This record gives sequence, C-alpha cells and structure tokens, in this order.
Amino acid sequence: MMGTTTSHDENQATRGSPGEVFAAFLKLGLTSFGGPIAHLGYFRDELVQRRKWIDEASYADLVALSQFLPGPASSQVGFALGLLRGGPLGALAAWAAFTLPSALLLVLFAYGATAFGGPVGSGIITGLKIVAVAIVAQAVWGMARNLCPDRERATIALGAVLVIILFAGPLGQVAAIAAGATAGLLFCRNHHEAITRHIDFPVSRTLGVISLVVFFALLFGLPIVTTAMSSQGLAVFDSFYRAGSLVFGGGHVVLPLLETEVVRSGWVNHDQFLAGYGAAQAVPGPLFTFAAYLGTVLEPAPNGLVGAGIALIAVFLPGFLILLGAIPFWDSFRKRESAQALMRGANAAVVGILGAALYDPVFTSAIVGPRQFALALTCFVLLMAWKAAPWIVVLVAAAGGVLIGAA
Repeated sequence: MMGTTTSHDENQATRGSPGEVFAAFLKLGLTSFGGPIAHLGYFRDELVQRRKWIDEASYADLVALSQFLPGPASSQVGFALGLLRGGPLGALAAWAAFTLPSALLLVLFAYGATAFGGPVGSGIITGLKIVAVAIVAQAVWGMARNLCPDRERATIALGAVLVIILFAGPLGQVAAIAAGATAGLLFCRNHHEAITRHIDFPVSRTLGVISLVVFFALLFGLPIVTTAMSSQGLAVFDSFYRAGSLVFGGGHVVLPLLETEVVRSGWVNHDQFLAGYGAAQAVPGPLFTFAAYLGTVLEPAPNGLVGAGIALIAVFLPGFLILLGAIPFWDSFRKRESAQALMRGANAAVVGILGAALYDPVFTSAIVGPRQFALALTCFVLLMAWKAAPWIVVLVAAAGGVLIGAA
C-alpha cells in the first residue's frame, strides 16, 4: 500500500458501497455535457464539494495524473474515485454508470442512422458531419493555447503534422508522439514545476506492475495473435485497444486514431464516421463512447450490440490498466524534470496530430461548398464566442444541414 497510516485511515473512513458509487455516477453520466474538462468540473462539484469523497488537494493530484497518462481523462478520474470510495467494484460501478447512458444513446443513433434515407435524414447526417469541423477546430485551438504556448512546443506540433503527412496510419501517429517526447526532453526543460502534494491510493506496487505488463502485452501481442488467428472479433478489439492506448491530451484526440483504424481499413465509411462523431457531441458522458457507435455500424461482423460491447471495452481498457500501473509510482516519477519535459513534448505532438485530422478527414469530407463552410463557421462562432453548449450547436448544425439539402 502507498501512503501513511493517517491517509490510509482517512480513505477507509470515506469508503462507501458500489451501489452508492453507481448512483452518484449515473447522475453524472446523465447530465455531464461539454467534454472532459467540463466533466472534471462536474466531478469536483458533486464528489469533492457536495459529497466530500476526497479533498481538493487529492483531487488536483488525481486530475494531474489523468492528464499525464494516455486514455480518457475524465473516465480515468471517475474510475479512480470509484476505486477510492467503493474498492474494485466501486471502480467498475463508476465506469458503467458514467459510460452506459451515452453509449446506449449512440447505439440507438447507429441503428436509426441506417434508416435515414430521405432528404431530412441525409440533411441531418450532413449537419452532423459539418458540426464535427467546428468542434474539432475548437479542440485544436484550445489545446494549442494550453499545450503549445511557446515557440519550442509550437514547432514540435508543426513537426508532428509533417510526420503524419509523411507516414500515414498508426505508425505515423506513434512516430509523431515518440518524436515529440524526444524533442521535449531536448528542448522543453525550462519549465520545471516543484511538486510537493502527495497522492495516496490503495494500490500495491505488485498490482501496478501486473497492470503495466498486461497493458503492454495486449498492445504488442494482440496484433500478432490477430494475424495468426485471422479473427475479425480480435481484429476489432485490437484496433480499438490500440486507439485507446495512444490517446494523449483529451477525448477529441481519439478521432484521428479511430479514423485510422476503422475508416482506412474499410470497416466504416467517412460519412458514417463523421455523422457518429457529430452525434457524440450531443450526448452526455465521455467522448470515448463514440466507439460504441462505431462498433455497431462496422462491417463485417461482429457488429450491432456485440460489436458495440467489444469496441467499448477495448477502447477504455488500456486507460484503466495504465492508470492502475502508474498510481503506485506516480509521486516519485512526476517530480523528475525529465518526465515533465517528456510529457510537454508529447502533448505538443498531440496538438499536431489533431490539427492534421482537422484537415483530413474532418474538413475535406464535410466541407464541399460555400454553404457547408458557412454553417461550419457559424457553429465555430457559437462554440467559441457565444460559449453555446455543444448539444445546442449540434441541433443548429442538424437543422442547417436539412436546409442545405432542401436548397
């Protein structure tokens, strides 16, 4: 176990039941709109300030850990809070309650989207593709301001775009992140932060090591097993697991990773992909539940509910494994100047990867004329200047898509 006796006793004193955890996170899963940063605010209001499951300093440590690791940041924070409050069953309850509402809505949308054949249905699909342009542009803009505030990191982001152009596919994305991390070690050491706070979780170093071994064994072993067995189900699990393993910097970054895995493989077409991504902005909960939509519509089988289940578990699993693996070693690692520099470079590279995805496939697939561009620009202004909720902007885009189709 980590931490002092006092911290351990305090954690024990605040333990609750998995049922309590499930009820708290179900409320959050039904009402948490706005993306991972907004989710972290909802968590703080509900679980830190109102329910007092954890103190402010410990919550800040947990948020810092989730931002450092690959995976869905808000879901990792929720998983860890469930672990603290209700043990392993509490962690699973937190994930299920926060994730399933939006996953089920997107599965229903996937079934309904296949029935859209008339002008209204095709117009809605057009609008959902267009709103994805505005939402990804907003994500690129916000991440660039936070993660590339100086010329060194802006240059690393530009370098990542060039790597993606030269080496398309998963290899290019891994190479861009690796090159960014290396550049961070060399050029981003002048922002060292002194860290004194302590994070304390009931996770042993043995469990941490086992989790890391499983994480890397699946990451590198699944492609080999999939090739040897020629199983489509394993291929789907492998693709979504790999996408979930490489997401740094927020849920929007999963867009180019999933596009590489499912569109370029021919499992999902561009229109289906961008329509689902647009719909994912209109539901509460984590953006990673976009995987449930993709698992439903992909071809060949397994798809439908089975495909949704495979995709959903596979895309979340690596983030939780690496979280469990990092918790026992986080305090000592994050205090190192080299670790902070490495992550600054990797995060800057992520901005470049998402910027490249903004152009292709998001912009090139959705913006085919001036009307589409005008609607995308309208959505962007609503998000950036008017601070409109994403689900409202999605409705505006869907209505605009219908009008464009009728014109």
